[in-house]
Amino acid sequence: MDSQPGYVSVETLFHDLAEQLGLQWLAGRAGGQRSLSFGALHKPALALIGHLNFVHPNRIQVLDCAEMDYLRSLSGPSLQEAIDHLFSNELAAIVIANGETVPAVLCETAERTGTPLFSSTLASTTLMSYLGHYLTQSLAETTSQHGVFLEVLGMGVLIKGDAGVGKSELALELVTRGHRLVADDVVELKHVAPDTLEGSCPALIRDFLEVRGLGILNIRYLFGETAVKLQKNLRLIVELVHPQEIGEVGLNRLDMVASTENILAVAIPKVRIPVAAGRNLAVLVEVAVRNHILKSRGINPVEQFIKRQQAAIDGDN
Repeated sequence: MDSQPGYVSVETLFHDLAEQLGLQWLAGRAGGQRSLSFGALHKPALALIGHLNFVHPNRIQVLDCAEMDYLRSLSGPSLQEAIDHLFSNELAAIVIANGETVPAVLCETAERTGTPLFSSTLASTTLMSYLGHYLTQSLAETTSQHGVFLEVLGMGVLIKGDAGVGKSELALELVTRGHRLVADDVVELKHVAPDTLEGSCPALIRDFLEVRGLGILNIRYLFGETAVKLQKNLRLIVELVHPQEIGEVGLNRLDMVASTENILAVAIPKVRIPVAAGRNLAVLVEVAVRNHILKSRGINPVEQFIKRQQAAIDGDN
């Protein structure tokens, strides 16, 4: 089920990043519930933050040395007019970078208007990078998928299929072969970039894998820290299907047209593997991943085969 991005309150942002960014809340605590919502995101998340700009104000305003020098160069009515103009815009918060000294009038106006005012010892570029990443993650559009998500040969692979087709057993086999489990049963996906989905596991079921006949297994305890991973970008979908469901016509034997599945408007390459007795599915998944890596590098064995076949036909004529 898809969900629209929500919002992040300034207070939540402060508690999440205060230690990492060395933030101090100087004034305006009454505005802690001011929010950064997706409705303001007409541009990427970095559009919500930026240096002082009186023409196009940002939701989070970052003031660096240059901006503070400019404000300090003003005095009397000019300074108050500039401060009032800054606070007249719809701001979620103001962050003073580089540990700059904060003028008293700035603190007073922030307190009076209920606008959160923070200071940090970090440079503005570093602050904006951290804030942009945080907002991208927090405000990203999300959805959930049923399946098992693993890191196979360094690539994020989502294994899908009907109930009872053997997804969890296949995942367990892949873990024993040195690959890593990200999520079982419920896979949370975030649209963190135009063509990138980041998959993770709900905290409640993290590290667990349910296998029929064995029950619920704790993969971290059974196989160690290296057998699990918190999140991974989704690059390939492997769908396990019963042969009778698709028949010979439904199988794309030459794979001339790449199959994809759209999730949150991102086209993810997809491979369908028929399940049958005696088939080593773990090996097939590993080879599917290796083959996908080759294709991403411009090496397509199907095209090579067709060219070789065409050359043989031309040679016989």
